[in-house]
Amino acid sequence: MTRGPNRRSWQNPDQILHQIGLATGMTFVDMGCGDGFFAVPAAKKVGPTGRVYAVDIDPNAIARLQRAAQRYGVENVVTRVGAAEETVFCESCADHVFLGIVLHDFRDPNLVLQNASRMLKPAGKLVDLDWKRIHMGFGPPYEIRFDENKAVALIRKNSFTIEEVKDSGKYHYLVTARPPQASIDRVEGLSDTRKPIRR
Repeated sequence: MTRGPNRRSWQNPDQILHQIGLATGMTFVDMGCGDGFFAVPAAKKVGPTGRVYAVDIDPNAIARLQRAAQRYGVENVVTRVGAAEETVFCESCADHVFLGIVLHDFRDPNLVLQNASRMLKPAGKLVDLDWKRIHMGFGPPYEIRFDENKAVALIRKNSFTIEEVKDSGKYHYLVTARPPQASIDRVEGLSDTRKPIRR
């Protein structure tokens, strides 16, 4: 259950994009974008001076995203049908690389994170929004979900610096991290509101 009219009742994309600091003129990369639940609001938020790159392996999802972008009159979205493991839109161009409830779905999450690192600006931010590993009547199977510990360990393994780990509503958590090339003085302190996170 990741699409449909009820999704906004438990996940507000505009609120989440505001929380991560997305603003006018920024570049936002959505890896595993689906039909644009986050990509289209992001395109509206960054405005005509910003840009959104969006990739998904499902051509039907990309087609729905393109129709939604046209419907809302946004022309700053670059889409691609393909695997996130094989996608680098640009080098050191992105203010945010966003993984929206998809990290557990990738064939090779490490490679996706390495691609994210290549795309992020030195002061950019990786954002991993994912399902909590709890039993519920919808969402992906419990067995394939990554809990916060596993997500954090995976992100750290790829040399990111964890900035924050927190709840994002009842069903999800949000991890933000800085890329490997970011110097320590660019990281404004380590904030983890769900301590301890250990591996």
